[in-house]
This record gives sequence, structure tokens and C-alpha cells, in this order.
Amino acid sequence: MKLWPGSAYPLGATYDGTGVNFSVFSEVAERVQLCVYDDDGAETSADLPEVHAFCWHGYLPNASPGLRYGFRVHGPFDPDNGLRCNSSKLLLDPYAKAIEGEVEWSEAVFSYHFDDPDGALNEQDSAPFVPKSVVTSPFFDWDNDRPPRVARDQTVIYEVHVKGFTQLHPDIPEELRGTYAGMTHPAALDYLKSLGVTAVELLPVHQFIHDSHLADKGLRNYWGYNSIGFMAPHNDYSSSGQSGQQVSEFKQMVKNLHAEGIEVILDVVYNHTAEGNHLGPTLSFRGLDNPAYYRLVDDDNRFYFDTTGTGNSLNVAQPHVLQLIMDSLRYWVTEMHVDGFRFDLAATLARQFQDVDRLSAFFDLIHQDPIVSQVKLIAEPWDLGEGGYHVGNFPPLWSEWNGKYRDSVREFWLGDSGPLADFAYRLMGSSDLYEATGRRPSASVNFITAHDGFTLADLTAYNEKHNEANGEDNNDGESHNRSWNCGAEGETDDPEVNVLRGLMRRNLMATLLLSQGMPMILGGDELARSQGGNNNAYCQDNEISWFNWENQDDVLLEFTRHLVEFRRQHPVFHRPNFFQGRPVIGHEMSDLAWFRNDGAEMEDDDWAAGLKTVAVFLNGDAMGAFDQRGEPITDDSFLMFLNAHFDPVDFTIPAELGDVWEKVVDTFYPVPFEEGRVVIKGGDTVTVPFRTIVVFQLQPPESASA
Repeated sequence: MKLWPGSAYPLGATYDGTGVNFSVFSEVAERVQLCVYDDDGAETSADLPEVHAFCWHGYLPNASPGLRYGFRVHGPFDPDNGLRCNSSKLLLDPYAKAIEGEVEWSEAVFSYHFDDPDGALNEQDSAPFVPKSVVTSPFFDWDNDRPPRVARDQTVIYEVHVKGFTQLHPDIPEELRGTYAGMTHPAALDYLKSLGVTAVELLPVHQFIHDSHLADKGLRNYWGYNSIGFMAPHNDYSSSGQSGQQVSEFKQMVKNLHAEGIEVILDVVYNHTAEGNHLGPTLSFRGLDNPAYYRLVDDDNRFYFDTTGTGNSLNVAQPHVLQLIMDSLRYWVTEMHVDGFRFDLAATLARQFQDVDRLSAFFDLIHQDPIVSQVKLIAEPWDLGEGGYHVGNFPPLWSEWNGKYRDSVREFWLGDSGPLADFAYRLMGSSDLYEATGRRPSASVNFITAHDGFTLADLTAYNEKHNEANGEDNNDGESHNRSWNCGAEGETDDPEVNVLRGLMRRNLMATLLLSQGMPMILGGDELARSQGGNNNAYCQDNEISWFNWENQDDVLLEFTRHLVEFRRQHPVFHRPNFFQGRPVIGHEMSDLAWFRNDGAEMEDDDWAAGLKTVAVFLNGDAMGAFDQRGEPITDDSFLMFLNAHFDPVDFTIPAELGDVWEKVVDTFYPVPFEEGRVVIKGGDTVTVPFRTIVVFQLQPPESASA
């Protein structure tokens, strides 16, 4: 195999129609071999002939897509100084667009011997036991694909797992279940469209590894937060093959979702890799240039600085690491047509030194990038390091998973008591967190449940976690629920308990969908999907995590569909800007007002009194916002009553707000409008059942006789 000099850029394997250019970064390498493999696994290798700016490169003529390859790096192995080159280990290309196979856990994939971790270098060849990088073709018929570009204030996110969503779906062919193709089978697309969500947020689809300690227990890294290939779609979700077919299948999935107006947001994990700590395997970055790719402990470079709880943290202060992340983001936008990203443990990416710096180089690059800055950017605004909780602290352009929203809403409905003022802020978009930095309500990604924790069904059915199947003696996951389980632990045949649970699930779902901000529904919550009380199902690639389409709550599903559509129709529930709590120019009435149940406006003492009831008036005629043509956006006005007490509460309709009101939402009834049309007048009193949300819509004067 003879290599031509080729080019240092672009990095990775680039097919040009007549051959493939290879380029890989390593500042510590003394020599780099390109290794290619035939269908039988036989290896052919040659040295990359040129190096420029620490990028080793060469061109292989007549090579084509589907070629399997990897690198061997010859250089110093000196762990005390952070150097871990080992030419006996075949390394994945950090820029690989596709990866074939998975790790077979053998001692050969480690650079030490299990019985002597500090002893002699392990020189066993790892090639038979590790996945291979694959050359891909850049060509795909996108036809007239266009990004939906759903406005942030109109976005409803559905957090979902590619495999779990379809693995048990009876209307999807078995060979497509759990795959990218299954994700957009007509049965899946029809479901997403009927639900009304505008974006799917996919749990990690970058190529990831199943940890050895999980494999030893017969478990798998189901969630996928263990990336090893930042440009490669995970091969196990491909129904058509792993030799590059996964790329085309992923693109087709995106194209199909876009055709239905649904955006694709990726949950991305750039804060660490699957190579773990100093006792982890040598799969890619560690063997290429350990001190460049990873943050090492300053006074002992043998160990890794870890703010992620996974063993390592990427060294985002290193220019080539920043380049890799930015190249990856741009690739997924420009070549794979995705519409945004949710950054796992994003605070880690901001740590140039010890502290989280919101003006770090990572954010500077994001903000100046003409491509990445234009898509939806969502931060998980915390990590496990010191001072790592940063809800509200990310820069403009960014939305954040609002953990304070989750905690406040749970406390209001399921807790004993909580600050009512805090709940009011969360319900109205968290202006206390975001307005001062020039952001809008859509900066708050509101969620009550997410993949990490209890599902909505389990939140109302369990006080204690049940993670026994994870093999850690139920010691993993959040220690307790901090919620009220509606009368019994786990599944029950008690009809009263189940009715109450259904009510609380509707309250939580309605709160989510009637709050200002960007709502995120955990996939399956609308079906009352249960994980049997497991609040950390990261390793459960089985029925614990998969959607059970044969056992779903049809009533909750229809209720959710109704609320999603109701929200879509009424912009006052998803305003593009914050309420001001005062009259808007040209209007006599305030755009927002809060009331006690007796009809009097809330005062300072009321907010501090630990009340579990409140009413809020949303003035749809005073939005203070304009459409793209400069026309004012208006809506009907609404009065929302929230009663978190165990007893019914009488609410008085403030007479000054309007004459005629019709009930449009009532969580007490499983089926919308089950009790028929209800119309009341200003000054009347309405009884709101225990633990219930009721919403009334202001009617035009001619409805007074209704």
C-alpha cells in the first residue's frame, strides 16, 4: 500500500471520487501508521508520509467508501508525564464519519496488564477487539429538504430514545424497530404528528461504547452518554448496515421528519469520552495525544481532572479539541441537517481553568460561528465539579434545561409546601433568571421529567427508587423522590388511587404545556410509561426502558394532544417576550395579574404565606409583540385557577376582568369537556375541585346570553 503526501486539511478521511485523503492530529507522535482492513479482518499498513502543524496526512489512491481503517501512533509512553502512546493499540479516527463494530472487552484494549496496572506496557494487538473507522461517501439526495425553523416560542420538544421509541411498536416491521428507519416509519411519524410536537430531541446518537463493567453484568449503555465518535451516527441504530449505510439512514430520518415540519435536536456529549480514567481502554484520543485531548491533574499528569463523574473531561482549552467540537457541530448541521443541540453537562465545556467561565473560548466560538450560532442551542447548565450549577448563567442565544422549573412545579403539586412566588416565576417563563441577560422566555426549557430520573407515571406512583436491576444494590440514582405517591407505592388495583394518580399526571402535564417557555415532554409520559420505579435506567436496554405500546394510558394521551393543540392555537401561552405585569402601551389593563381565590389581587404578604392556590389573568389583547409583517400579535384572554390543596376551593371571577367566561381546560375531568359547556360571569364564584387546574377563556359580549 503506497500513500501519496495528500493534505493536512480537512482532518479525517475525505473521499474525492478517485481516492481518500487521511489526516489526524497528534503533537506527541513520532510516527503514525494508517491501517486498512479487508472483509476478513486482514490488516495492511503504511506510514502517513507527511506532517504539517502536527497533522499527519497521506492520500490513498483508488480507495473508496466502505474502506475500514484505523491509526497506530508510535511515540512516548510515559504516564507520569501524561503520555500514553502505544502502537499496539488500533485507534479510531476522531473525525470518522462512520464506525463499524463495537468493543470486545479483552485485556488487549488496555495499555496495562490487569494484574499489574503500574507494570510493563501491554503490547497485545487490540485490532481484533475494537471497532474500525469507515470511509463514507458525502453524496445524498436531499432533494428539497428545508429546515422547519420553528420559532423558539412555538417549539414543543419531545425527548426520545431512537431505539426505545420503536423497539416494541406492533405496527413497525421487526427489522426496522429500534433504528433510524423505524423512527420515521409511517406509524411513528403519524404518532409524532398527532401528538403535535415540533421537535424530537434524540438521546445521544454519536457513536458510543458499552462500558466493560456493564458488559460484565449483562447490561448495556442504553442512554449512550459515552461517546467515542463525535461525527459518526451510532451504528447499532442502523437497519441497513454499518459500513457507511448508517449515515444515509440517519439523513433519510432527518429528511422525513423535516417533511412533516418536525425538527431534530441532538443530545451531544462533548464533555468527556468513553476512554474513562487512567485505568480505561485505549481506543482513540488517549493513544493519539493524551495531554492534548484530556484535562490532566496539574501536579500529577498520570490522573485525569474529572468534572463529569465519568473518569475524564475533554480539554476544551486546547485549540485542536475546540476545533474538533466545532467541526463536529458544523458537520451535523451542514451535512446531516440537524436543527439544534442539547449539550450534556455543558458547564464542563465552559471550564477553561477551575471555574466555569461563561465567556470561555467555547462560547466565543459558538457565538461567532455563522452556522452553529443559527440553530437551537440548549445547555444542561451544570456539571459535577465545584461550583458547577449554573441555571440562568449561560450567555444570550442559549436556552437551558431549567432545573429550578422542575423542582418548583414538583414542589407545588406533589410537595408539602414551597415558595409560591418561585412557582409563579417558573410558570411565567423565569424572567428572574433570564430577562436581565437579554434572553426571552424560550431561554427556559421547562421540564418536569427527563430521561434522567422518574417518568411522569413513576413520579406519582413511587416515593422510593427501585433500581435493583442496575446491579448496584439500589445505591445509584437520586436517593429519593421528594414527592407524594398518590396513596400507594407502585402499581395498585385501588381505583381511587389510580384516579388520583391520573389527576396528578394531568396537572403536571397541563402545568408544563401552559407555562411560558419551551416545554419538553419526556417521551412516553403522555402514555403513562413506567420504568417500575427505576429512576436511573441508563443501563436498561430492555422492557424497563422501551415504550410499551400495548399498555398505554389512552386518556392521558388524548389529554396531552388536546393541550398541545390548545397551546399552539393560543400564543398568550407561549409569548415571545416576558410579561411586564403592568399595562402595555395602548391598553388600560395589565398584561398579567395574580389573584387570591377571593378575587383580590395578590399582595406581598400573600406570596410569603405558603398558599397552595392562585389565579392568574393572561391578557391576550396586550401581548406587546408583532409578527414578521409588523402586525400586532393578539389572542383571547384567559383566567387560570390552580388549586394544589386536598380540598375544593371557591374562586371568585374578578368582575373587572370581563363579563363572560367559558371553561376550556379542566384537569379534574379525564376527557375534555366531559361535563359539558360551562359559562360563568364576572363576579361569580366557581368551585375548583381539589388538586385541579381550571382555565376559563374570556368570551365576546354577545355570549352573555349563552
